[in-house]
Amino acid sequence: MLKEYKTVTEVVGPLMVVEGVEGVKYEELVEIELKNGEKRRGRVLEVNGDKAMVQLFEGGSGINLKSTSVKFLGRPLELGVSIDMIGRIFDGLGRPKDNGPKIIPDKKVDINGVPINPVSRDYPNEFIQTGISCIDGLNTLVRGQKLPIFSGSGLPHNQVAAQIARQANVVGTDTKFAVVFGAMGITFEEAQFFIDDFTKTGAIDRAVLFMNLADDPAIERIATPRMALTCAEYLAFEKDMHVLVILTDMTTYAEALRETSAARKEVPGRRGYPGYLYTDLSTIYERAGRIKGREGSITQIPILTMPEDDITHPIPDLTGYITEGQIILSRDLYKRGIEPPINVVPSLSRLKDKGIGKGKTREDHADTMNQLFAAYTSGREARELATILGESALTDADKAFAKFAEAFDEKYVNQGYYNNRSIIETLDLGWELLRIIPRTELKRIRDEYLDKYLPVDDKGAE
Repeated sequence: MLKEYKTVTEVVGPLMVVEGVEGVKYEELVEIELKNGEKRRGRVLEVNGDKAMVQLFEGGSGINLKSTSVKFLGRPLELGVSIDMIGRIFDGLGRPKDNGPKIIPDKKVDINGVPINPVSRDYPNEFIQTGISCIDGLNTLVRGQKLPIFSGSGLPHNQVAAQIARQANVVGTDTKFAVVFGAMGITFEEAQFFIDDFTKTGAIDRAVLFMNLADDPAIERIATPRMALTCAEYLAFEKDMHVLVILTDMTTYAEALRETSAARKEVPGRRGYPGYLYTDLSTIYERAGRIKGREGSITQIPILTMPEDDITHPIPDLTGYITEGQIILSRDLYKRGIEPPINVVPSLSRLKDKGIGKGKTREDHADTMNQLFAAYTSGREARELATILGESALTDADKAFAKFAEAFDEKYVNQGYYNNRSIIETLDLGWELLRIIPRTELKRIRDEYLDKYLPVDDKGAE
């Protein structure tokens, strides 16, 4: 029989203090019953002697100190997992919100997970095709990788996320593929966009959605990504599925963490965020990966909006230290109407070399990737030079590179949100654009590949 306490002494924002407690543990789940019979949930954040600090998931409004009763349930916050979760929509705490039947779980799992033993980790080396040329061709995503998308307020990161969720698959295998989508602090319109897009395109049939809306309690956001990852770990490591986890927006998650930290009167770190923000983010990002001897894997794409487009802000800065690269959306490209507005120059996938080449994509992938990067960078420099000095100051090679950069933006980057390109189409498009540049300037591609994909009688630019 669980003991009931009526010793609530303080409620400050999302936190509540209960005195006279016995045998209470950190992270333990708490049930709070108000005078009117309403029940709320919380979890233990701190225990000091006979005092317990409880984090309230539904907030502290309406709680009467004298008439509120509290029960400590003796278990952490858990998610009931089942293969039947695929195709379903849940709220931020894992409760069905699509009017479907209740999930009958195979088992209940602590949402904080168990760290993957570094010795048992397998190295990510299998190509994942997203259907987006800027990612597949130049910043390749590899199975088991964590590759964040850095965006800004008002940029179309939601459309990019939906496109990846629709199109992503592992080429050349028949292993089952699933998408787990965790949304934190999004508006009702954004949530409806994802639900409608997934439903209309059929992506819902292989997806699990966890939705924490902007008007839901901010504290619930701290649990939402862990709910999504717990579901992903079950599908990957117990049901042998390739799972792509998309988390948006990690900035609202960090702000919820800051709110809790401020209520606890902790000493703030940079920009008011708690000093343990790095450690906390790592407990989410490091749940991606592959395990030796297991068929399944978790690949993670966290999305975060950089406040004031500042890449040195603590959230993108710390995320960059933990993850293996970043995809950066550009406001300038967005203003020019380019969809998706991915800026390929500062974007980076640190594991791209492991997932490309013969038997994975195509033997010419590495060379063409390096050449496209180099040519695009030269083309942007040539365009800037022309703006300052005029086109007459450019050499013929500079003019070819400037023309290439313009065509690259319009054809390679600007593919739209519903154009699913295979890796072969992406590589062939790269060769088509390289024809703009004289063959003598293609110094990063081996002669054997030039002869095969750009024959000698095809001189490139005339």
